[in-house]
Amino acid sequence: MITAIATAITMLTPTDTPAAASGDLALLGLMQLVSPALPIGAFAWSQGLESAFELGWVNNEADLQEWLEGVLEDGLSRCELPLLVRLQTAWAAGDAEAIAQWNDWLHATRETAELSDEDTRLGAALVTLLRSLGLLPEANLIPDEPGYITMFAWVAHYRNVPERQTLLGYAWAWLENQLAVACKALPLGHTAAQRVTEHMRPLLVTAVEIALQRNDEELGPILPGLALGSALHETQYSRLFRS
Repeated sequence: MITAIATAITMLTPTDTPAAASGDLALLGLMQLVSPALPIGAFAWSQGLESAFELGWVNNEADLQEWLEGVLEDGLSRCELPLLVRLQTAWAAGDAEAIAQWNDWLHATRETAELSDEDTRLGAALVTLLRSLGLLPEANLIPDEPGYITMFAWVAHYRNVPERQTLLGYAWAWLENQLAVACKALPLGHTAAQRVTEHMRPLLVTAVEIALQRNDEELGPILPGLALGSALHETQYSRLFRS
């Protein structure tokens, strides 16, 4: 019975699919995209956080909470989140020029080799996964060296995920990954990680609200500490993560 219903839904066109079913499929598509089980290797990167541990900038739960607040406010809300809006809009319009422009802009904002490598490698891994699932966009729309944000926006568009939910999903995946890093390398207990999650949840919503209102001239991360930590991480004598 369930299989028959699922088959019937997948055979419908977007305009024929019932609104509730379409919304459910979009939500499930977003959950699939932000899941730690997505095989793109996101778990291998700390985005400078491991270096912050090594340098003594982040030593406990309170320090971690403050670090994450800063990255969210001066990083994600100014860079990745508003960029997702622009890229999702560009994918919807089939605007290859705008997609390439914002993809290049993102590469230009990555201050270190590790941060740039992370975005490029995760983007390439997501392209490989989408190819195996038959979900890639037309080849002429994919920019050279597509970044993770660029391909994330494509999947969100393809899955009919509303922009606001796309941003919330991305922010949630970022937080989950950062807490996983802390649990492995700080170390941070899982109960403490849940306390940090409870504190950060409303801040994610606020960051999304701000990102949705930013103009183009307001974009760009302001994270000198993270950039310095990431640069020092390149020569850190012992490390668990690639960034």
